[in-house]
Amino acid sequence: MQPTLHLGDSSDAFSKGGNRLCFVDPGNKGRCIKVLRPDRSPEKKRREKSLLKRLKPLDNFNDNLQELRTYQLIERHVGEAAFELVPRCYGMVDTNLGEGLSSELIRDDDGQISITLKQYLWQQGETPAISACLQRFAQRWSELGMPSRNLLLHNVVVQCQQGQPQKLIVIDGLGWSDTIPVAYWIKALARRKAARKVRLIHKAIDQLLYKKAHNLKYGYHGWLTDEARSEAASPPQDS
Repeated sequence: MQPTLHLGDSSDAFSKGGNRLCFVDPGNKGRCIKVLRPDRSPEKKRREKSLLKRLKPLDNFNDNLQELRTYQLIERHVGEAAFELVPRCYGMVDTNLGEGLSSELIRDDDGQISITLKQYLWQQGETPAISACLQRFAQRWSELGMPSRNLLLHNVVVQCQQGQPQKLIVIDGLGWSDTIPVAYWIKALARRKAARKVRLIHKAIDQLLYKKAHNLKYGYHGWLTDEARSEAASPPQDS
């Protein structure tokens, strides 16, 4: 039995999402541990739903379990090529903050944690380099029929080499949202749906750049401070 990982407390998370906290694995700097926020427990989330949705099993409201199952489906139906575009998932681990989901932590070649596409665009604008990344990403995402909800800019990170963006990786929001997700088994349908999600990301980029140009608010999600990026920025250990 593996010992419990000690992640510290919520203030030690390098990133905070709507439902989870993200920590650097203290034993492997190349991995991220996601734990459920105590104020967003599955029980609380279920209570907030309509009467009919509250009849669903509690596991349906656990983001870690749902993401683990999604990764298993992706591995089964898309295969090894999927990990060109999404982090690898290593399963559940015990932590002092409850059960966590372990996955690959995306870093730049200088060891710093990669920033989101949202943050990159806000800081740098739509540069030729990021446009080329987006084009490569869109083609491959569509070819593979990658399953996702809408591709939100704060759920995509930009991995850089020597300060230049090289690839885009989707770190959250994976899996078809359909009640019966038949696209997992029908490749042509998966490709059409994936291509539609990619087209929507360009609309999201236009909206973000409009906000920046008009001095509107950035929003809550997707910003990583320099301090958080540099946290444990030593070279990753071998898996």
